[in-house]
Amino acid sequence: MSGRQRKSQMELAFMAETGSEAPTSDRRVELRMAKQEPESEATTERLMEEICEPENMRRALKRVQGNKGAPGIDGITVEELPKYLRKNWPRHREELLRGNYRPKPARRKEIPKPDGGVRNLSIPCAVDRLIQQAMLQVLQQRWDRTFSEHSYGFRPGRSQHQAVARAQEYIAAGNRIVVDMDLEKFFDRVNHDILMGRIAKREKDKRLLKLIRAFLNAGVVMEDGVVIPTEEGTPQGGPLSPLLSNLMLDDLDRELERRGHCFVRYADDCNVYVRTERAGQRVMESVSEFITKKLKLKVNREKSAVAVPWQRKFLGFSFTSEKAPRRRIAPKARERFKKRVREITQRNRGVSMSQRISELRQYVVGWVGYFGYCETPSVMRELDSWIRRHLRCAQWKAWRTCKARYKALRGLGITDPVDLRKLACCSRGPWPVSTYSILRRAVPNSYFDSLGLPRLADLHRH
Repeated sequence: MSGRQRKSQMELAFMAETGSEAPTSDRRVELRMAKQEPESEATTERLMEEICEPENMRRALKRVQGNKGAPGIDGITVEELPKYLRKNWPRHREELLRGNYRPKPARRKEIPKPDGGVRNLSIPCAVDRLIQQAMLQVLQQRWDRTFSEHSYGFRPGRSQHQAVARAQEYIAAGNRIVVDMDLEKFFDRVNHDILMGRIAKREKDKRLLKLIRAFLNAGVVMEDGVVIPTEEGTPQGGPLSPLLSNLMLDDLDRELERRGHCFVRYADDCNVYVRTERAGQRVMESVSEFITKKLKLKVNREKSAVAVPWQRKFLGFSFTSEKAPRRRIAPKARERFKKRVREITQRNRGVSMSQRISELRQYVVGWVGYFGYCETPSVMRELDSWIRRHLRCAQWKAWRTCKARYKALRGLGITDPVDLRKLACCSRGPWPVSTYSILRRAVPNSYFDSLGLPRLADLHRH
């Protein structure tokens, strides 16, 4: 679909108030609401009207379509959403302005976590994602400026790299002990009453409060079709969930600020930096108590620790133990990278070298886009060498027989008969053979370069 067609669909979906049946109905709703308790705070607040503004809805639709994503339980895809809205948006808008919109249950999907276990992802219907996105755009503009400067997760103009850099500054300043706190199943255990109380302190539009509560309580549909009510948690997968999680943990930020701590929080990852282990143990106990009693959440004792920063990871990074610490890739992040590369370069996959490298390129460019923020270039060079060794293994395995290897090596410029016989009939496995200088001459790094495989070290420098 062209950009002009997409824009035309958005215009049709959220037509101006004049000249359509829906706005006439919406206008009657607004007039009725204006007559009800005109002096109350709830009716003087017009947040729902702001959320339903055509321009805000157009931006929300564009964002939802850009994010793509799977359909919810109604099967409507984001590509089909504009067509659906042209027919149904007037009704949904009236429901939103009246305060009786009812979101559908989200579809539950379990996603494996890198460190083991599963993450429960909830996939709302496309129209519910649209409404959440429209709410997010209005509420984030109102709330974000009130959040702590120590909070970096899911906020405009803030990133994981900035959070890692702030942690590095604290360590360089002499805070050589980290209190690494992991909140156990945070997104699944947020107390709805506490969260709604925080929202009610900021917003008075009762329709908005009712709608947010409806999204929280909408429930999830399991793979077997059973609908499970959600009595706690902010389901991951909806656009509004990250903002609500930041609001919930703002109390933690304020408490840590009140105590004068050096800390960094990215979503539910919170690191406090202190000077001594004794201070760290005190902070761990007192802050854990605050989280349990005030926020009704739980600190995962197995994953939390008081330790030196170079023994812990934060957002995939760790630090060196030098006086001026450098950012390095955490060991577990390196292992995940190697696991994925092994899958792509698996010797028995039966795909061409060019296809392998095409997949590798897509993966490593994105990976370096994030982990290229490290300050240990030697690691990138080591990984470059390791990747090319795996590719030589795959190539060697693909030749299979002595005769095929002999012929292939000759075609690649190895002409010495002794070298040819020595390597082609070698009985050793692909991994040790991949280090032989003869094979490296036959399949040099320049060969992989010619197929478009980027070098991590070069991407890191850029």
